[in-house]
Amino acid sequence: MKRSKEITSQYFDFLEKHIQDVISGEVSEFMEVNEIAGKLAVSHTHLTDTIKKETGQHPCYFYDEKIIHEAHKMLENSDKSVAEIARTFTYDPSNFSKFFKKMTGMTPGEFKISKEI
Repeated sequence: MKRSKEITSQYFDFLEKHIQDVISGEVSEFMEVNEIAGKLAVSHTHLTDTIKKETGQHPCYFYDEKIIHEAHKMLENSDKSVAEIARTFTYDPSNFSKFFKKMTGMTPGEFKISKEI
């Protein structure tokens, strides 16, 4: 496997596990991309350049997309309030709502209501 594809694959695998670790409470907060790069034994610049080259997107794009995907699942399948879900993702509820709306075009509450209909 080409090294750039290997790094990209390692990044996605790490991201999947890390986000699940945050959701489960095993880890108390999300890592920065530069910290993830360190865990993968590459520089922040190299990780960013490699992910961009392989996918056309910045690593943060996939990080945010994965968080939103997991939040969608939780909002659809959980009786937890939006505030509880925000805290699960280590967000202040207000900041979580802003982030969610920026990424999806609707607030978490609007999303939850749209799925209940």
